[in-house]
Amino acid sequence: MRRTARTPRTSRKKRSSLANRAIAASAALILGGGGLVAVNVYASAGEGPSGSPPTTRAQNTGRQMSTIDCPDAGNELPDVPEQARPEVDRELAAMDTQITDAYRQFADRKEQISRDPGLAENAVLGPLRNKRTASLDRIAIAISRVGERPAGIEGLAGCSLRADDSASLNPGGATGDGGNGDTGGNGDGGQDDGQGQDQGQGQGDDQGQGDDQGQGDDQGNGQDPGQGQGGQGGNGPEQSDFVDIQSVQPNVQRPRQRRGASRGTFTTDCGRNENGKFNPDNVIVAPGVSNGAHHMHDYIGNQANDAFAGDDDLANGATTCRNQGDRSTYYWPVLRLQNGQDEADVDADGGGKDQNVGEIQTPSQVTLKFVGSPVSRVTAMPRFLRIITGDAKAFTNGDANANASWSCTGFEDRQLKDKYPICPEGSQVVRTFAFQNCWDGQNTDSANHRTHVAFAQADGRCPNGFRAVPQLVQRIVYDVPPGPGFAVDSFPEQLHKPITDHGDFINVFDKQLMKKMVRCINDGRRCR
Repeated sequence: MRRTARTPRTSRKKRSSLANRAIAASAALILGGGGLVAVNVYASAGEGPSGSPPTTRAQNTGRQMSTIDCPDAGNELPDVPEQARPEVDRELAAMDTQITDAYRQFADRKEQISRDPGLAENAVLGPLRNKRTASLDRIAIAISRVGERPAGIEGLAGCSLRADDSASLNPGGATGDGGNGDTGGNGDGGQDDGQGQDQGQGQGDDQGQGDDQGQGDDQGNGQDPGQGQGGQGGNGPEQSDFVDIQSVQPNVQRPRQRRGASRGTFTTDCGRNENGKFNPDNVIVAPGVSNGAHHMHDYIGNQANDAFAGDDDLANGATTCRNQGDRSTYYWPVLRLQNGQDEADVDADGGGKDQNVGEIQTPSQVTLKFVGSPVSRVTAMPRFLRIITGDAKAFTNGDANANASWSCTGFEDRQLKDKYPICPEGSQVVRTFAFQNCWDGQNTDSANHRTHVAFAQADGRCPNGFRAVPQLVQRIVYDVPPGPGFAVDSFPEQLHKPITDHGDFINVFDKQLMKKMVRCINDGRRCR
């Protein structure tokens, strides 16, 4: 089984697309009477789970700048020869660090920049552009050693400052894209029929109209969502990032079951990270790079997972899963209370050094359920298949690959993508990840860690060239005080936005247990 597909040359169509996106990603800084204005026309790469075209966002605003917006070079390089990928992955991780460092410079000088817009170019954006240009050149050289140099790659170097549109446009309430309508809550959070999970994004265009956002200051629980840019670390979330779940209309839709559907489920119990395994690595995206995520992850299942773990390490690693035939690794960004209390990682990479602060919360419940297809039987996943769902950079990238889904127990027929829920007393916060459920039949990973898997189409069928595999539906519940006093860890420049939530999975089921899973799902049984 190949880990990756060999793609020695970039097609003419891909080269043209990359060049066009590079031009679109260029940002101009205009100095005007109203101060610094970021003009950024940026086309996000890739397609969303429903197969919708890439999101295009245009921004031209004179509002207070909140963060740094850079083209995601990893998304723009879907065709990287296998031999070049280790070097390319290292450079992409270095570029993430460059953005993190630049954001720190920006945050430290934000007031000065608001008074002297030229400082942004001289102290932040110019040096960042130079570093990114050097990294992109090294990426191009690595690719050109074994294939064709990607055209237009240098156009991805430029970054801009941007405002937090949600905070500026909606100071008192939530807006818009509330729903991951197909993640399939059923009120009690049980996912009991196992279906309806195949679409990562849903409708919910009118969610979050509530006017009840002002609660956080009087919750009586000691939490302070912060003023200005908000959050305990000063980089989010904002009050406007929260919405009362009771003001959201039900928006969950499930595809109709058809003849031949695989209606069974397989549940694996791997605990709640009671033993406290955390690190800021991401072995899928940044193998061999410590602090490649710049935020802290919860880990359950395989205990050997860190930046340097190879397939053999994972195959031989200990597991927290009750069934020892499941040595898979399941990980996601931690959730923290924003209550002024520090965690042990306050001075550590991925923690306070990357502006992720507050008390890490151990989930009250974690459910890992594999479900079938509404239209067909499923086939076994290959061992060491890697899947990332969601986009850790969705705030700046746009929502093309976003797959966040937030709700509350008792209200899981209402799912939020770009807002955190404010749950009523007695209700708990729920994060749900419905992973991609179609596989290309060949590769366990791909250059951008996305194109070897896909979401089923609206009719439940896999795209051409893909086959249905068991779909992981991951449900994580937290017992946090009511109100807007929590945040998910993120890259610092992503401002802890709820839309950046994401999950990671590496399949390390043994062959026998994977066969059992497939039989159970295809036979319509519920198994553990």
